[in-house]
Amino acid sequence: MNAGFIVILALLGLSFLGIPIYLALGIGTLVALNVADMPLIVLPQKLFAGMNSSSLLAIPFFMLAGNIMSRSITGKLIDVSNALIGWIKGSLAVVTVLSSALFGAISGSGVATASAVGGTTIPAMKEEGYPSHFAAAVAGIAAILGPIIPPSITLIVYASITDLSVSKLFVGSVIPGALLAGGLIAYALFYGIKHNLPAHPKKKPKEIVSTFKDGIWALLMPLIILGGIFGGIFTPTESAAVAVVYSLMVSLFIYKDMEFKELFTVFVEGAIATSTILMLVGLSKASSYIVTTSGLPQQVLEGFTAITSSKVVILLLLNLLFLIIGMLMEANAAIIMMTPILMPLLSAFGIDPLQFGIIMSFNLCIGLVTPPVGICLLMTNQIAKASFVETLRSILPMLLVSIVVLMLVTFVPQFTLWLPSLLK
Repeated sequence: MNAGFIVILALLGLSFLGIPIYLALGIGTLVALNVADMPLIVLPQKLFAGMNSSSLLAIPFFMLAGNIMSRSITGKLIDVSNALIGWIKGSLAVVTVLSSALFGAISGSGVATASAVGGTTIPAMKEEGYPSHFAAAVAGIAAILGPIIPPSITLIVYASITDLSVSKLFVGSVIPGALLAGGLIAYALFYGIKHNLPAHPKKKPKEIVSTFKDGIWALLMPLIILGGIFGGIFTPTESAAVAVVYSLMVSLFIYKDMEFKELFTVFVEGAIATSTILMLVGLSKASSYIVTTSGLPQQVLEGFTAITSSKVVILLLLNLLFLIIGMLMEANAAIIMMTPILMPLLSAFGIDPLQFGIIMSFNLCIGLVTPPVGICLLMTNQIAKASFVETLRSILPMLLVSIVVLMLVTFVPQFTLWLPSLLK
């Protein structure tokens, strides 16, 4: 049996048995090394080589910044959003989307976004009479903005495998993220009017200014992070470190809603989340080496070209493939597993690797709200204490919006390639 196929089969099989994905990948790689009669030293060599990348330093910093924000700054972002649009019917749903976009512009994580923003806005929506299943659905799907809007941990992982520029991937994901946020806001407004959801009295200009003054330090954070990256002031890795320092200073000394005794818990949670991702990335180098040398990518290429020679059909098939994979597997693991296999296919059909990285990430992020994995939807549904079946029904129109945006991103390359082309 092909050694590369053994890695993938072991990863899928062991994952379904409940074994952590990084262990499943490591076991699959060891088995494949034995089958291919390769020296076992390949595993530790490639593992450390895979983690020896400066761009990966951004992951622990962004995870840590997200943990700090969830304890302090998130509430301020929600207050500002509410002050601006609280008078519109269904405004709390719109606030949830906007706050998720702002939070995602710092943390890069869907799960962190679902926990921090959903944990605050879902109880507020229920208190104002929103259906609990709709509250869970809108908070769940808004959370996928976290890893789509830059900075994105999934795109950092993709960049580490392909050696693409992290900055260009971040810039390329700006328009897709904005399109999705805009589509979700439009649906939330439509739903609010159709179901006559409650609205707050319109705030006076003086009250809005006061809320902005109180939340200015929280609002400055995404501006500093993204402005610094896109303006060439600092690299994505440096911006992640800035995010941690800034969030600590604001939380501890300006807003003072976080205590020093909480720091140990925050750092431990960040370390645990980071270690899993970095082990995945490190092991991916060993598994990618086996997959590549086994000739599996060439076999996949021959299989696709036997089906069709149309780039449009290939893109449709890849979207379908990743939508299915996203339902079954964690996004970073899927990127690690599939990227080495599909790179020859991209070259053969003239698909830009940068555009493909964003398409793949977008697909897999949709998997965060689709069963059986759907971790963000499970989390927000638990917060809302809603019927999961009702939540699934509520999220279907928003999933359709996501698919429409995905098709635009797939078949209009300018949405992902125009902004990166402006970078020197």
